[in-house]
Amino acid sequence: MVAAVGLPRTGAAADSIRLCVLVIAEQFRSDYLERFESLLGQEGLRRLMNQGAYFPDCRMAASSFSSSGIATIATGAWPSAHGIVADSWFDVETGEAVTAQPAKLQAPTLASSLLAAPGKPRVATTSLRRGPAEIWAGDSVSGDLQKSIYEFQPSPGYAYAPPDWLRAFREANAAEKWKNAQWEPLRTYAGAPPLRTLVDVPDRPGEFQALFEASPFAQAAQFDLLRTLLAEEKLSESEGPALVTVILSPMSLLGHDVGAESPLMREMVLHFDRQIELTLEALDKSPGRGGYSLVFTAAHGAPEAPPPGQRHGLALDSENVARTINQALSDFYDVSPVKNRYVERYVYPFLYLRHSQLNRYGIDPRQARRKAAEAALQVPGVAAWYTADGECSRAGAWKNRMADSFHMSRCGDLMLSYVPGAVEDFAGGRGVSYGSLYSYDTRVPLIFYGPRFRNAVIEAAVESIDIAPTLARAFRVAPPAASLGRVLSRALRSEDTSTAKQPPRRTGR
Repeated sequence: MVAAVGLPRTGAAADSIRLCVLVIAEQFRSDYLERFESLLGQEGLRRLMNQGAYFPDCRMAASSFSSSGIATIATGAWPSAHGIVADSWFDVETGEAVTAQPAKLQAPTLASSLLAAPGKPRVATTSLRRGPAEIWAGDSVSGDLQKSIYEFQPSPGYAYAPPDWLRAFREANAAEKWKNAQWEPLRTYAGAPPLRTLVDVPDRPGEFQALFEASPFAQAAQFDLLRTLLAEEKLSESEGPALVTVILSPMSLLGHDVGAESPLMREMVLHFDRQIELTLEALDKSPGRGGYSLVFTAAHGAPEAPPPGQRHGLALDSENVARTINQALSDFYDVSPVKNRYVERYVYPFLYLRHSQLNRYGIDPRQARRKAAEAALQVPGVAAWYTADGECSRAGAWKNRMADSFHMSRCGDLMLSYVPGAVEDFAGGRGVSYGSLYSYDTRVPLIFYGPRFRNAVIEAAVESIDIAPTLARAFRVAPPAASLGRVLSRALRSEDTSTAKQPPRRTGR
């Protein structure tokens, strides 16, 4: 059992967190808060910014995929340690693609640290589907913790029957309720046309489901589920500390479709702001102001969709990348008319070489990786590389980011980075991909709000691996065992000032 960290100083016991609501948006760029602040209400995101410990420059400084980011926040470690290197990758042992799942997580989570502490702690998590919540909880997902995951979309084959309140919530909020619903713009002129209609075509049900899940209707349903969970499970009345996490997918799904700069994304931010306001309003009633904390962050940001006239040069075809590298290796190693296959698979951003072929010809893998890397740079749009040998075409912080993203048994032989603004070519010539190491993908919001946290803007750069150890300190439990982050002490109020009133930082625009 993990013991609480140290003995509390005088008055400190009352200063630890009792109820913390952690809001993780799978996709939300840090700059949205500043750019759209004038459009935000006073009691939603702006309240968090004005009255919490606000870090405008938090960096997911490694693989910025949804699953990777969630695992990083949960463990306080980078993908090189926790092993969730992307939403999917290639398994060289089975020869098949694998998706991120809790069994693949190789580091303990904040949830497991809290549950191992004394004092009857409680952990609950909600998400659109079960997968993100299980990654957040980690490989400790079993028994009672399994029952503490409340997904909006029911999971086939799940062994535990949902509580009656969750079954009723799902029936009352089934996606079908929004068939042919119109997404109306906020803060616009009367009679403005809808931004989207969630068209239901009976013989193509997947299209409606995709439109729904990338809409403010799904986002509102997830927040409604969070508020219902808090009330039905009476988490504010828990005997011990409680951590309630909501992982929100709609903005990420919308971003995949339209990119970061679409007017639809701005509208989603405004809807998000309204849901934060409603959630704070509910928490103000129970357990009441001063009785809870709320932390807001994101798993990654998003790039702008390439303009139509530039998309051809900024949308890279994975098959072409693999083919170009394979041709270069064949030209270098083959001496007969027979052209051998040296590239096993390329799953952005990781390249896997066919080692059986290298062994057959006695080819040094290190040399093959370097040759593959040099060939990759000849592909228009490829900007940098990192190999399993630790070699990199960049130095300094960029090399560190690539190294922190690279897991030796899961990332194959080579990791590639594209030029700024480049994306994978998919979805019929539209949409974007996540996962880059550029600031538009890696800079995420971070705000700690509540009586345990200071009221300040802290401009110093921090990292997403700092979230878990900071929350562990606020809960007064041990940080996750593999955590590499630091406690953000400037976000925490000291025991002798925790109850002192501090004036609002700013009044808004």
